[in-house]
Amino acid sequence: MAASDVPAGGMSDAMMSNNSSLNLPTFVLTGIPGVEEKNAWMAFLLFLLCVSVLLGNSLLLFVIKTDRSLHEPMYIFLSILACSDLGLSMSTFPTMLSVYWFDSKDIRFNACITQMFFIHAFQVLESGILVAMALDRLVAIREPLRYRTLFPNTVVAKIGVAAAVRCISVCFPVPFLIKRLRFCRSRRLSHTYCLHPDVMKLACADIEVNVLYGLILLILTLGFDVAIILASYVVILKTVLAIASRQGRFKALNTCVSHVCAILIFYVPMIGVSLLHRYGKHLSPLVHRLMANIYTVVPPLLNPIVYSMKTQQIRQRMYNVFPKKQHRILW
Repeated sequence: MAASDVPAGGMSDAMMSNNSSLNLPTFVLTGIPGVEEKNAWMAFLLFLLCVSVLLGNSLLLFVIKTDRSLHEPMYIFLSILACSDLGLSMSTFPTMLSVYWFDSKDIRFNACITQMFFIHAFQVLESGILVAMALDRLVAIREPLRYRTLFPNTVVAKIGVAAAVRCISVCFPVPFLIKRLRFCRSRRLSHTYCLHPDVMKLACADIEVNVLYGLILLILTLGFDVAIILASYVVILKTVLAIASRQGRFKALNTCVSHVCAILIFYVPMIGVSLLHRYGKHLSPLVHRLMANIYTVVPPLLNPIVYSMKTQQIRQRMYNVFPKKQHRILW
């Protein structure tokens, strides 16, 4: 067949197909289905949540930094946790607001994998810091007289650096594993941000390596961290039950309440989203969207509230931040 006999449409389609395989794809983010007419209200609510997260975590960091009496391992770990929450929020809120506020749902490939890297990295960092805080509580309760010797600030700094190096190392291959894939199917994502399991499902290539690495990553980071936290609290409970005084037992357990709340706030939504991705395909898309939003919004929002309410030192320092005249007005 001569070139002149080829239909113009056929040539155009072939060229578009070749170009689409060579050019980097653009993905389409998805909001909550069925509430498109209320996107403005959703955007306003997300904006308020974003401001609350920024103010809460920034205030927590300010109080810990300015008060030298809080320069102890538990509060230093808490400040790293607040930084991680801020990083996670800044990685997700821009695209969430762009979808609901400006109805801008397209995200370029490089922006998508960059966002993906930071979301997963900050999650691994937060998980590592929760482990460090569990070990801190274990040493404080089991060896109270040797606590400052076993947990000096130099050790805390090394643990923080190790947690940061771990999160970067394990998440560094993820963008490259996605970049090697070819996308020729629907490019509509399930959420208002990019996640590795969500993006890889859209590929029209073999994703066994991605699935295997994701499983290994989940086991060696989150699975390993949960095991250490559980083991730490088994030892803590044994130590607390061995205390003769009922008041002493209550006081020891009370120092762990905030940390236990932070663990539940972080791991329950994460495990829920992971289970939905693997076993909840038959469920309504609304369930997936709501869990995904809870997964990224709730931990950064609630952690400062929990620690300010349950930790007397932080609550008192936050109270002292505001002028006394405002206190009288509030009362």
